[in-house]
Amino acid sequence: MRGGQAVFASFLRPCDVFFVQRISSGIMQRTSKHILIGIGVLAVGAILYFQFFHQSEAPRRQENVQAIRSAIAEQKSIPLTVQANGYVSSITLVEVRPKVQNIVRTVHVKEGQFVKAGQLLFTLDERNDQSNVARSRAELAVSQSDLADAELTLKRNQDLAQQNFVSQAVVDTSRTRVESLRNAIKANQAAAQSSEIVLGDNRITASIDGRLGIINVFPGTLAQPSGDPMVTITQLDPIAVTFALPERELLNVVNTYPNADAPVTAQLPGQPPLQGKLFFIDNTSDSQSGTIRMKARFDNKAQKLWPGGFVNISMVTRNVNDAVTVPAQAVVTGPVDKFVYVVQDDATVKDFKVTVLAIENGMAIVTGIQGGVRVVVEGAQNLRPGGKVKESTAKPASEKNVPADDA
Repeated sequence: MRGGQAVFASFLRPCDVFFVQRISSGIMQRTSKHILIGIGVLAVGAILYFQFFHQSEAPRRQENVQAIRSAIAEQKSIPLTVQANGYVSSITLVEVRPKVQNIVRTVHVKEGQFVKAGQLLFTLDERNDQSNVARSRAELAVSQSDLADAELTLKRNQDLAQQNFVSQAVVDTSRTRVESLRNAIKANQAAAQSSEIVLGDNRITASIDGRLGIINVFPGTLAQPSGDPMVTITQLDPIAVTFALPERELLNVVNTYPNADAPVTAQLPGQPPLQGKLFFIDNTSDSQSGTIRMKARFDNKAQKLWPGGFVNISMVTRNVNDAVTVPAQAVVTGPVDKFVYVVQDDATVKDFKVTVLAIENGMAIVTGIQGGVRVVVEGAQNLRPGGKVKESTAKPASEKNVPADDA
C-alpha cells in the first residue's frame, strides 16, 4: 500500500503529499481501534454467555427430576370380595285363606302379633258342618247295626244249611248282604271323616312361626278361598337376603365353596355388619342383565333385617394365593393398556403393563410385576419412561385437608 501511496504522491504537490499521508495514517489507526473494540466486546459477551449458560443449566437439570411418592408392591394371599345390592325377603311367607266359603265368627289374634305354629287364628261359622258330622255319624251307626244283624243271619243260615233245613242259595244271599253292609260302613266312615275334616277347617290355625300382617277380615265377614288373604304370616327368624352376582363369579363361588355355603356379610346403615351363609343359587341366569340370583340366610333374633328392606352385600368368592398388590392410585390407564411406573436402581422409571384382577380396600390386585418392586403412587401424570425421579418430602395430598386436632 505504501508503493501505491508513493505513486499517487508523485502526481501531487509536496503539501498535498503530506496531507494524504496524514489522512491514511488516521484511517488505519481508527480501523485498528474499532477492530480491537469489537474483539473485546465479543470476548466479554462470550464470557457472560458461558457464565449464564452454566448457571441456568444446573437448575434446569434439577427441574427435570420429578418429585413422586412411591410404595412397595406386596405379594401375599388375599380374598377377593364382590359387592352387591340385596333385598331382604322372608324364607317362608304364608297367605291364610279358608278352604271353603264361610262366615267369620271370631278373630283370635291382632295385627302385627307373633304367633306359633298351631296357634288358633280364626273361627268360622261351624253350625252347618256340625250337623253334617252328626248325620254322617248316625248313618254310620245304622250301617253298623244292619251289619251286626246280617252277620247273625248268616251264621244262623250256615247252621241250618249243615242240617239240610235251608239250601246253599240262602246262605250265599246272607253272605252277600254281609259284604255289602261292610262296604257301606266303610263309605259311611269315610263320609263321617270327611265331615269332621270340614268341621275342623272352621278352626284356622297358624302353619308356621312368624309375624302377622294386616288382618283383612272381621267377625261377620264372608271369607272366601279366592280374593285377598285373611292375613299373611311372615317368618322373620331366620331370614333371607336375595342378591344377584355377575355370571363370571359363579364358577369362582362353586369351585371355592362346593356346598354353596359361602360366608356373606350384610351391611345396614349405621349398624355393625351381619354374618350369614349362602344357601341358594338359582338354576338359570338372567340373559338380559348377565347376572345370577342367589340367597343367603341370616339369623334375625334382633329383627334388624326386615322383609322388603335393602342392604349392601359382600361375599368372598375366591382366595388368590401369592397375589401382588399395589395402591390403586399407582395403576395408570393408558390409551390401550393399564400400566404402572416402577422405580429402577438408577432413580429412573420404567412402565410395566399390568392386568387388574380386583380392587380391595384401595389396593389393586395385579399381574405383570413382581412383589418387592417400588411403584409410583403420586406424580405419575408428569412422568415418561426413563425419567428421573426422587421421593417427595411434601405432605401427602390425602393429609392436606385433614384438620389439626384442637389443643
